[in-house]
Amino acid sequence: MKTSTPHPLRPAITLFILLGVLLGGLYPLLVTGLAQAFFPHQANGSLIERQGQLVGSELIGQNFTSPAYFWGRPSAAGTFPNNGLASGGSNLGPTNPALKQAAEDRAKALQEADPGNKSAIPMDLLTASASGLDPHISPAAAAYQVARVARVRGMTVQQVRDLVHANSEAPQWGLFGEPRVNVLKLNLALDAAAPMPRTDAKQ
Repeated sequence: MKTSTPHPLRPAITLFILLGVLLGGLYPLLVTGLAQAFFPHQANGSLIERQGQLVGSELIGQNFTSPAYFWGRPSAAGTFPNNGLASGGSNLGPTNPALKQAAEDRAKALQEADPGNKSAIPMDLLTASASGLDPHISPAAAAYQVARVARVRGMTVQQVRDLVHANSEAPQWGLFGEPRVNVLKLNLALDAAAPMPRTDAKQ
């Protein structure tokens, strides 16, 4: 008596369909649903709104250049700073003259914005991060800029320091990473505490 044998491709096709439904449909829906239920802010990009308008994300830096604002980490991402579609570093080696020139240009811009500041410039204000999107600076980089921002905005140094402290973040769970300051949050807090005239408040 003849017995029929299943086609060798049938189990593979069946498994492919099952895995496609499970991993391409049910699993993403489950993860998305849990994220929206328990972590909606993070799941939607950690977006920041001001007066009902979207102004940015906690996770992506912005290019502030006005002396009335704290400046963030330099960015070498793509054709313009903090380009989320071209995240990456400059890939310049430590002996590349272009890297030295870029750091010197950034130091010059900082010194021109605050000629009286003779302190050493923190390294994270001179060098770009690997992602080019870093939204944070070190406490030292924030402290370097406090006097300039206070002077331009007509605030006391202590008032600005208090805002820096309020927008500082500790290492994750007290163990991972370094203390840091979120530049966008800090600058929004500055605007709330001492609004600038419209013509001076450009980034």
